[in-house]
Amino acid sequence: MSDFDGQALTEALRRVGEVAEKEAGPCDEAAAFPTAVLDALRDTGLLGLAVPTAHGGMGGGVDQVLDAGIALGRVDMSVAMIFTMHCQQVAALVRHASPRLAEELLPQIAAGRLYLASVTTEAGKGGHLLTATSELTAEPGRLVIDRFAPIVTGGAHADGFLITMLSPTARSPHEVSLVFAHRDQLDIEVSGDWDPLGMRASHSVAMRLTGQVPEHQVIGEHGQFRKIVLDTFGPLAHLGWAASWLGTASGALSRVLRLLRSPAGRKSTNLDSELLLTRLSTARQRLDTVHALLRHTAATLARAAEEGDDLSRPKYQMLINALKITASEECHRTIEDLVDAVGLRHGYLKGSPTGLERALRDLRSAALNYNNDRLHLADGRLALLDPEVNLA
Repeated sequence: MSDFDGQALTEALRRVGEVAEKEAGPCDEAAAFPTAVLDALRDTGLLGLAVPTAHGGMGGGVDQVLDAGIALGRVDMSVAMIFTMHCQQVAALVRHASPRLAEELLPQIAAGRLYLASVTTEAGKGGHLLTATSELTAEPGRLVIDRFAPIVTGGAHADGFLITMLSPTARSPHEVSLVFAHRDQLDIEVSGDWDPLGMRASHSVAMRLTGQVPEHQVIGEHGQFRKIVLDTFGPLAHLGWAASWLGTASGALSRVLRLLRSPAGRKSTNLDSELLLTRLSTARQRLDTVHALLRHTAATLARAAEEGDDLSRPKYQMLINALKITASEECHRTIEDLVDAVGLRHGYLKGSPTGLERALRDLRSAALNYNNDRLHLADGRLALLDPEVNLA
């Protein structure tokens, strides 16, 4: 990481943040994808944050992706989620694409020409990553794609897609392959409306993708998507989401504190109120807890990878899941604390400089984004496999 330019990242995030702040309100109101922010991500090189410098990217690692997710989340949670999910897709290419495919795609990402969307959801299976029902057909020299997904974040604006489908030789629904397809290689049909409670700018629409791609555009080995999930997709999803949620809650607390410290705030608010002070303390404690768990999880997984340890071991999987559950719950509770602290005008009404109303709606989705109940069930089974309670 010695060739990473931290100042370049700071400047790029500043520029993108300014655009995101300007676009956040209108995009939320219209449930519209933030195209101006995507343009800024392209122009600043941030789309290539996780691309190695050898391919023209910024050479950032997981820590830098988390820094960016937190920074963008302070302004707009939809933007942060869009960006960190793109970085997850990039990491899958960096770690698992063949040299030929990596050489084709990574320079394009670094140049800002390739924004990636993930196509993993299927009707009837929920968010289960490790199974698929749509079959990938192999023909001489090519792979045939016919795939419907009920939710594709940013899909209508993506330049390329990473798509999960059953391997052409699959004998069970667990033999899943991951395939890259460029927008130009597909016929794309967007269906339905996107009018959710929160996360409105993520524009997570339903899509049908059909087309053909060269056979070398499979990522990793056919039927071995589970390996990509365990060492890349799963950890980076939960790390990136947690960073985005933490940024959103931190930004909200910062805006509340600035309001309370302003001349108008000091005049209208009793800053010696024990109830107010306790709620502010609780909010800060929640965020410090999430931040500590986020950084601990990232460092633990990095160390395990360096040592060649198996990330499928219960202690690692439970840590990854605990991060997602804890971050989703604590960040949402932080906003609820702040709504109570500042009351109806600045906690519940649109138009307040605190932005709590939008943050509350956005963060309500966190527990549903790969449902916490499902993760608790998985962790309960994993806990039975670790009677010594080996903490990661």
